[in-house]
Amino acid sequence: MSRMLRASAIMAAGTMVSRVTGFVRTMVLAYAIGTALLGDAYNAAYAIPYSILDLLLLGVLSSVVVPMIVRAQQHDADGGRAYEQRLLTLATLALAVIAVAAAFAAPLLIDLYTVWAPGSREFEVAVTLARFILPQLAFFGMGAVAGAILNTRDRFAAPMWAPVLNNLVVICAFLLFAMVSTAKGDIAKVTDGELVLLGLGTTAGIVAQAAVLIVALKRAGFSFMPRFDLRNARLGEMAKAGVWTIGYTVVTQLGFVLTTNLASAAGTLVEGHGISPYTLAFQLFQLPYGVIGVSVITAMLPRMSRAVSDGRFDDVRSEFGSSVRLICSLMVPVSLLLMVLGPAITVPIYGHGANSVADAVYIGNVLQVYGLALVPFALFQLLLRVFYSFGDTRTPVFVGAGTTAVNALLMWLFFTLLPARYAVMGLALAYAVAYALGALTAWWLAGRRVQGLGGWSIGMALTRMYLAALPTAVLALGAVWVVTGVFDGLGFVNSLIVLAVGGGLGLLLYLGVAHRMRIPEVNSIVGMVAGRVGR
Repeated sequence: MSRMLRASAIMAAGTMVSRVTGFVRTMVLAYAIGTALLGDAYNAAYAIPYSILDLLLLGVLSSVVVPMIVRAQQHDADGGRAYEQRLLTLATLALAVIAVAAAFAAPLLIDLYTVWAPGSREFEVAVTLARFILPQLAFFGMGAVAGAILNTRDRFAAPMWAPVLNNLVVICAFLLFAMVSTAKGDIAKVTDGELVLLGLGTTAGIVAQAAVLIVALKRAGFSFMPRFDLRNARLGEMAKAGVWTIGYTVVTQLGFVLTTNLASAAGTLVEGHGISPYTLAFQLFQLPYGVIGVSVITAMLPRMSRAVSDGRFDDVRSEFGSSVRLICSLMVPVSLLLMVLGPAITVPIYGHGANSVADAVYIGNVLQVYGLALVPFALFQLLLRVFYSFGDTRTPVFVGAGTTAVNALLMWLFFTLLPARYAVMGLALAYAVAYALGALTAWWLAGRRVQGLGGWSIGMALTRMYLAALPTAVLALGAVWVVTGVFDGLGFVNSLIVLAVGGGLGLLLYLGVAHRMRIPEVNSIVGMVAGRVGR
C-alpha cells in the first residue's frame, strides 16, 4: 500500500498541475471562442484525433503493449530494449501516415461526427480546424509509446508532467487568438487566419509534450535506434491480443459518434447547449479520475501483470482491492460535491468573455449529472485492467459493447423525450446509468476469473466512505442555498464563496470524519500529508 501510495502521489501531483493548467486552458478557450457554434466547431475538430488515437493506439497501449513490454523486459536477453525500439519506430511511422490521410479526409470525418450540412459555415470552420489539428496524431502517438515504456520502468513522473507544457503552449495560442480576433465567438466573423492560429496552436502543444517524453526516455537510459525488422516486433501476437481491444474501442467510438451527433443537433436547436457544454463538462468530470484514478491504475497495471505472469492470484485480488479503496476514498466525496456544486464550479471557469454566466451555469448542470457516473466509471476502468493483466482483451469488448449499447439506447431515448435545452443533460444521465450497469457486469465476470474480488469487504468500505461523505454533501448544499438566497444567484464571487465553504471546508470535514471512522486509506493520506507538513 505504501509503495502504491508514493507512486500514485508522484503521478497525482503531476496530474494535478496538468489538470490545473488544463482548467486555465479551458477557461481561456471559453473566453476566446465561447460555447456557441464556433466553440462547437472547435470541439468537434479537437475530438476527432483523440477518437482515432483511442481506436488505434491508446486502448492497445494499456491492454496489450504494457503487458508485452513487461514480458519482453523479463524474458528477452537484452531486457526488452530492442523490442521497445521496434515499437517506437512502428508507432511513429504508422501514425505519421494516418495523420496525413486523416487531414485529407477531414470533410468526411466532420460529416461523420456531426449533423451539420456540408457547405454550412459551422461545417467549413470545423473542417479547416481539423486539417490543422489532425497532424498532432503522429506526435501524440510517439509520446504515448514513450510514456508506456517509461511506466514499465517505474518512471511515472514525466508522463504525468509533460501535459503541463502542452497546456501552457495552447494557452498562449488561445490568448493570442483572443487578442487578435474580433469575432467574439461569432462563427460568421472568424477569419481563416484566426482558424489557422487556433489549429496550429493546438498541435504545437502536442509537439512540445512529445518532445518532453522523448527527452525523459533518453534520461532513463533508453537510446532510440530506428528498427525496421518488424518480423521481430511480435505483431502477430500483438494483433491476436489487440484485435479485441480494437473491437472494444470501435464499439465505444461508435457510441461517441452518436453522442457528438446528438449534441450537435441540440446545439443547432438551442445555441450554447450543444457539443461544447458536453465536452467541457466531461473534461471536468474526468478531472478527479485523471488525478486519482489514472495515477493508481498506471502504477497498478504493471504490478498486476507481473503477478498474473507468476501465477500469484492472491496478489491480483489484493492489488485490485487496494486500488479500489484508495481511489474511492477520494472519489466518493468528490462525486457528491460535483452533484451539489456543479454550477459553482463552472461559473468561475467558463463565465467570461464570449461565454455568458448562463452558458456556464448550463455546463455546471451537465456536470452535476456526470457526478452520478464518477464512481461507477472509475470501478469500470479498474475492472477492465483485471482482464488486461491476464492478457484477456476479448471480455472487455463484450462488456464494452453491452455498456455502449445501453448508453446509445438511453441517449436516443432521453434526446427524444427531453426538450432540446435538457438534451445534453440527458446524454450525461445515459452515460451514468450505462457505466453503473457495465461495472456490475464487469465485476461479476472478473470475480469469476480470479475466484472472487473481495466484494463484501470492498462494499463495506465503500458504504463507510459514503457515510463519512454525507456531512460534506449537506454542508455544500447548505452553502449553495444560503449564498444563492442572500446574493440572488451565482456570480463569480458568489461561486467562489460556495466553493470555499462547500468544497474546501467540505473536504476537510470529510477527511476529519473519515479519520475518526478509521478508514485506512484516508488515514494513510492524512498521515502522509501530516508527515510532510511536519518536516
